[in-house]
Amino acid sequence: MQSENKMFDDLVKMVNGVAGTMAGMGREAESSLREKMRDWAGGMDFVGRDEFEAVKAMAAAARDDNQALKARIVALEARLSGGSAPAPKASPKPKAKPGA
Repeated sequence: MQSENKMFDDLVKMVNGVAGTMAGMGREAESSLREKMRDWAGGMDFVGRDEFEAVKAMAAAARDDNQALKARIVALEARLSGGSAPAPKASPKPKAKPGA
C-alpha cells in the first residue's frame, strides 16, 4: 500500500509540474502576443479620439457653411431674375461615363 501511495504522489507531482509549465508557457505566449500586437498597432497610422472629434467638428462646420452658401446663392439668383420667377434648381449631377 505504501508503494502505491508513493506512485500516486509522484504522478501528482508530475501532473502539477506539467500544469505549472503549461500555465507558464501560456502566460509567456500571451505576453509575447500582446507585445507583437502593440508593435503592429504602433506602426499603423491611427488617430486619437480627440483628433477624430476635431476633424468631425470641422466637417460639420464645413457642411453648415456649404448649406448657408447654397441658400445665399439661391437668394441672389432669385433677386437677379427679378424676384418673380422661381429660383432655378441646382443642375443635376453629370452622368458617369460608361467604363470610367
